[in-house]
This record gives sequence, C-alpha cells and structure tokens, in this order.
Amino acid sequence: MSTPVPGTNACLIVGSVARGPELRALPGGSSALQLDIRVERPGGPPESAPVTWLDPPPVALRWVEGEAVLVTGRVRRRFFPSGGATQSRTEVVAESIVPLCQRARAARAVDALRARLGAA
Repeated sequence: MSTPVPGTNACLIVGSVARGPELRALPGGSSALQLDIRVERPGGPPESAPVTWLDPPPVALRWVEGEAVLVTGRVRRRFFPSGGATQSRTEVVAESIVPLCQRARAARAVDALRARLGAA
C-alpha cells in the first residue's frame, strides 16, 4: 500500500440506517439528505453517525430504518449560531451511500475511496 495523500479527509462507515432519510431544500436550489447511521461495536453500545449527502439520487429517499448501508465520504465540523450562542456539529458528508445488498456497487465505492487515498 502506498502512502496516503497528505491532507486527505476520508471515512468509511458500515452500519444500518438508524433514522429514516430527511430531504431538505438548500437556499441555492440544491438539496441535502440527512440521516443517521447506526454502527454496532463489539463489546460496547452502538454508536450513531450523522450523515449528510448533497444532491442525492431520488432512490436515497426509499431507505428504511434498519437497512444495511456502506457510506464513503469525509468528516466535517460546521459551526452555526443558535439561541445567541455558536453551536457545532460533526457529521459525515457522503460521497456515496450504497445498500450492502448491492455488493458490486459497494465494492466500487470502496475502490474509489482507496484510489482517493492513494492505496494500491
């Protein structure tokens, strides 16, 4: 395996949809799909990761709670005013979300992430 590209922010999550997708319209005319992915941990409680996917395909709205998915993307922390104070949220910005039952598509998503990392 080669050395990862400096400054690369990449993540891979394998889990299940913990909260059904919500589509929000953004001011610029694009949309953002938001959902939570639940990740089981051996010997520990499950964890939840908030995921945002910008301009997702329409099929993404069909996912249901409990569906197993693979997410590739990057981690982002954003800041916003709320109630007179500055709040923050750490989330995954998805590049792709693929149902695990679609093994070929999931493998392609992992390969694309590996290529972005400079892996052999």
